[in-house]
Amino acid sequence: MTPSNTPSHPVSADTDSTASASPLTHFDAQGQAHMVDVAAKAHTHRVAMAEGFITMEPATLALIQSGSAKKGDVLGIARIAGIQGAKRTSELIPLCHPIALTRVAVEFDVLPDPPSVRCRATAECTGQTGVEMEALTATSVALLTIYDMCKAVDRGMTVNGVRLLEKRGGKSGHFVAE
Repeated sequence: MTPSNTPSHPVSADTDSTASASPLTHFDAQGQAHMVDVAAKAHTHRVAMAEGFITMEPATLALIQSGSAKKGDVLGIARIAGIQGAKRTSELIPLCHPIALTRVAVEFDVLPDPPSVRCRATAECTGQTGVEMEALTATSVALLTIYDMCKAVDRGMTVNGVRLLEKRGGKSGHFVAE
């Protein structure tokens, strides 16, 4: 805002999402953020898979594996948190469409070297827009839940490597990470 409390950029009433000068679909021709219009898109089956890791001290990993963490079953609770995160993605990511998810799965692999947990999340729907953000959010929330549940014994845990592994369906086709 300028000192006179007027916007420092032009404000446009034009919200036509087809008039975009940017390859980034969440910006209109004037460079303003907007929610993409998906009304003309076909309803197709869409699937996205994401992964991420949380690295920790060996003793923390042993605590998770034994199921004796003070707050309870760390991976069980993280799985539910990841599913809930996927369901609430549009509330967390401002321009993300609310999606009627048909399936969310969250899986964990315990890795000894370096001591870590790998999270893989899969989100599915039949709709007009993809579920990449839901899979990424599920992964991130699950990993953050592991951190929250174990931070009393290991504040040095590191969440890393959150990425899209695969995406199927929709106009842009099939993507597989290298």
